[in-house]
Amino acid sequence: MENPLHHFELHTLVPIQIGGLDLSITQGVVMMWLAVAAAFAVLFFPAARLKLVPGRRQSLVEMAVVFLRDMTVELIGKKGPRFLPILAALFFFVLFCNLLGLIPGTFTATSQIFVTGALAVTAYLVSVGVGLKYHGLHYFKIFAPTGTPSWLVPLMVPIEVISHLARPLSLALRLFANMTAGHTILAVLFSLTVSLGIVLGWLPFGFTVAIYLLEFAVAFIQAYIFTILTTVYIGDAVHLH
Repeated sequence: MENPLHHFELHTLVPIQIGGLDLSITQGVVMMWLAVAAAFAVLFFPAARLKLVPGRRQSLVEMAVVFLRDMTVELIGKKGPRFLPILAALFFFVLFCNLLGLIPGTFTATSQIFVTGALAVTAYLVSVGVGLKYHGLHYFKIFAPTGTPSWLVPLMVPIEVISHLARPLSLALRLFANMTAGHTILAVLFSLTVSLGIVLGWLPFGFTVAIYLLEFAVAFIQAYIFTILTTVYIGDAVHLH
């Protein structure tokens, strides 16, 4: 049976070394470029050809954007729509990385911890930047809210700091673990299907189809979870929760 983790190995396609820094292009980089291109194609062309009576594609895009906009208003408030561009960019990038990775023979960029980690750190830094922009240094009162007894501050501050620093870690690990686990199961079941042959291979093949459909749903769910948690973190920064 083929090693199920073989799918997650990165291979250099175009070696690039600059000053000892490895900037080589791998299949993961290519898939992220394709995800950006796919998101651009899906979103740009309907926006460039808006119709009073929207077609199928325009309707789907409008529904997705309105859904994200309503989510920002609900979780952030009146200032929510101004954060829609970055939240929509995160959602569609993660979504298309997940979906493209389901195509046989391709690579899932979000199965790499450095990719999900970079996205999570970006989301966290945006929330911190928003807090500093709206509240200045008062933003750091989030670690010891007003009314906290003085004797409790030395205990609360370290706990709150650890809790805050755990946000990007949990964001990165959740997306990485879900995409890796699902694709590993698919690889194992497909290998069993091939190794058992026509007579006995139908059973693992049936499970492969079921897990594949589940992974299709997970691709949307994980993009939504990543985006809604980022929205919550920005909302906390705006309202100092």
